[in-house]
Amino acid sequence: MSLIALLLTVLVAVLHLYFLVLEMFLWTRPLGLKTFRNTPEKAETTRVLAANQGLYNGFLAAGIVAGLVMAQPVLVTFSLACVVVAGCYGAYSVSRRIFMIQALPAILALVLRALV
Repeated sequence: MSLIALLLTVLVAVLHLYFLVLEMFLWTRPLGLKTFRNTPEKAETTRVLAANQGLYNGFLAAGIVAGLVMAQPVLVTFSLACVVVAGCYGAYSVSRRIFMIQALPAILALVLRALV
């Protein structure tokens, strides 16, 4: 795997760990409120849903990291593909900017991994 493909793959995992922290621990805090453009009231009523979503983002990161550590490219590819699907659905159902933040880096990582 090329260094750029590896770095982009790791970036996707790190982003998803960051999403985990934002959604599970910072959802009702100033950074979480600003990031997700929430009001304190809305954040409070949706905090359990956000924590669940954060947990899933952690699983996506875990799949990528485990696949890299265990040298299992199929697991890495599957996890990146799941990120793409989640990012596309988020772009469709919530905000188009989710595509740029979540799906596009995973698509680029998949493309670069396929070219090597």
